[in-house]
Formats: sequence, C-alpha cells, structure tokens
Amino acid sequence: MVTKEKWVAIMKAAGFSEDDMRRWHAEFEKGAPDEHQEFLEFLHIPPDELSRIRAWSRGDNSGRHGA
Repeated sequence: MVTKEKWVAIMKAAGFSEDDMRRWHAEFEKGAPDEHQEFLEFLHIPPDELSRIRAWSRGDNSGRHGA
C-alpha cells in the first residue's frame, strides 16, 4: 500500500525539496482539484489533514503544510 510516508520518500528520493512538493500540491489542486482529493484519500491521509493540505494548496494561509 502506498502511504503518505512512502510517497514523500519517493518524492524526496527524486530530488523534490519541501518547496517543490508544496508547488506540486498547489498545481495539482489548481489543475485537478477533485483528483487531488482522490489522490490524498488514496494515500490514507486523515480527513482533517487532507483538508489542511487542500487549504494551503489553494493559498489559504489558515491551513499549514501537512505533507
């Protein structure tokens, strides 16, 4: 099963920085918000954390980085 932790490890191994991963989320949210939601659910991210990730991905500063 692919988990958030495994996905983050893959991204880091591929050379993604924290800023790169934030941009990746922001572009995913901007271009395909429903699919972004589905992907985060696929990674078994709890609903409250998922909401925070989507919020900061949209530029809502009330949600802090969680992935």
